[in-house]
Amino acid sequence: MTRVIYFSRDYTTHDHRFLAALADTQYEVFYLRLERQRAQLEDRPIPRGVRQVKWVGGGRPAIFRDGPQLLFELRKVIKRLNPDLIHAGPIQSCAFLVALAGFQPLVSMSWGYDLLQDVNRNKLWRKATQFTLRRSRILITDCITVRKRANELGMPDGKVVTFPWGVDLKTFTPDNYPPTKGDQFTLLSTRGWEPIYGVDILAKAFIKAANQHPGLRLILLGNGSQSSYLQNILNRAGVMDRVLLPGQVTQIDLPRYYNMADIYLSASHIDGSSVSLMEALSCGRPVVVSDIPGNREWVETGINGWLFKDGDIDDLARTILEVATQRQKLSEMSREARKLAEERADWNKNFPLLLKAYEAALGYA
Repeated sequence: MTRVIYFSRDYTTHDHRFLAALADTQYEVFYLRLERQRAQLEDRPIPRGVRQVKWVGGGRPAIFRDGPQLLFELRKVIKRLNPDLIHAGPIQSCAFLVALAGFQPLVSMSWGYDLLQDVNRNKLWRKATQFTLRRSRILITDCITVRKRANELGMPDGKVVTFPWGVDLKTFTPDNYPPTKGDQFTLLSTRGWEPIYGVDILAKAFIKAANQHPGLRLILLGNGSQSSYLQNILNRAGVMDRVLLPGQVTQIDLPRYYNMADIYLSASHIDGSSVSLMEALSCGRPVVVSDIPGNREWVETGINGWLFKDGDIDDLARTILEVATQRQKLSEMSREARKLAEERADWNKNFPLLLKAYEAALGYA
């Protein structure tokens, strides 16, 4: 049986999705975790049939000076398990360690932010990125924007496999659209409370729009390092009675929140094919998202959503107010959103491309 090590930075909803699907294939799958962040990212257990590897990593946040020990221990893991293939990402952490260890075949997987943002930190990060790409048999990307960036960094296009990670269309389904009536109009954000996701921009724009529209409501899921900052913004503005803060919700409960909202919001500064965006579209929610390349691959203004200038609080507030006055258009946009999700965001259709990537990588041997 072909042995695969799936090596990821942490254990997230996305990791659970990949591992659960891989567990149902012909591969013998081992899960290697680089670190454990302080926030709980996924509450479901490791999928049955996947063997989690016990090693020096995976118990706490990883820091730069851990690198030599992690590399030494990774080589020991590789020798002990003797895998036929390693699937690793993000690029500058997990995939970089595998490349340093000299293992082949390596299937590197970009998480979007690694090639769109982290590569630009400094010259060393860029060199580490290019080193890893040169030693990757195949690179997996989730959108054309990330694929093009990989090409610019020297990855041949013929060695890149691109597919949106997608969602379960049977779990994320439309229900009772539009959900609110009268003057009430509900906005939903599901992004983590970290600077990269621009939730502070979203909160400030909501305050501006709410001052002009008394019916606006905001559901702000998640948590993160900006928790105190965001709650202070909302408290000082006196809008907390119009904001619902459920915290981090389970995957079972998540579709219900999409279906409670009239529109989905994301002010993220960096994204590939955002899974949250695909979840919203799958639930038939028109979207208002930042005008960045990854989002432009999914959103057509006036058809399934709207784009606003990235980082522009005033533009987002204006867009929210504009959308709230066009409720008669939203039912048709809801149908367009679901249609797009069925065409491009079906995880069951997209996952086989990962297996083709594995076959291509193994075929080089």
